[in-house]
Amino acid sequence: MKKARFYGHGLPGMQKLTFPGKLIVIEGTDGVGRSTHINLLHDWLESKGRGVVVTGLTRSPLIGAGLQSAKESKLLGRQTMSLFYATDFADRLEHEIIPALRAGFVVLADRYVYTLIVRDIVRGIDGDWLRKSYGFALVPDLAIYLSVDIDTLVARVLRAGTLKYWEAGMDLGLADNLFDSFLAYQSRLLEEFETISEEFKVPRISSKGTIRAVQTRLRKKIQRSFSDLA
Repeated sequence: MKKARFYGHGLPGMQKLTFPGKLIVIEGTDGVGRSTHINLLHDWLESKGRGVVVTGLTRSPLIGAGLQSAKESKLLGRQTMSLFYATDFADRLEHEIIPALRAGFVVLADRYVYTLIVRDIVRGIDGDWLRKSYGFALVPDLAIYLSVDIDTLVARVLRAGTLKYWEAGMDLGLADNLFDSFLAYQSRLLEEFETISEEFKVPRISSKGTIRAVQTRLRKKIQRSFSDLA
């Protein structure tokens, strides 16, 4: 049983809560295999008798559909989109993540506030403002950054299929074609992820290698962090 810790002011009325559950975050840019590894971790943890809840960006019942529509329309400004994502996160935190932790579940988060901060900084939004804005975010029990180099990332995404507008950062006007824009945008994201992972003390695990090898590294890290999950 642990007391809730927040990065700043926290959510109103929740600063004194205690949680028997655990919040584990898997971070990283597009194409590093987060979703694949979270699905495998989900099955592994359930096989150990733990209840597991998986959450991720844009999945809020309150705001998720509207956020997806905003992404598709490409009409909203960067600051408005930033607040949209923050609202999605806040709703999931209050109504999904915290209740699950209070009930003793392991919550696996497919990306967290680190991605939201990194994306917005790359889009020119003030970093200090972002950090203060996300002061309501719960500090995870464990966050892991799946790292990758730009050449490996490009090869993976190209093998997976067509490049996408937002993954390529086309809204930033970095290039006049998807490939060059993707290369420039993802390079900036990776640089900022390195900074954020240092600042928030998020350990890195290389996403290179086979799925089995990376999954083994993730499980060992989790087992070292939580003796009751061994």
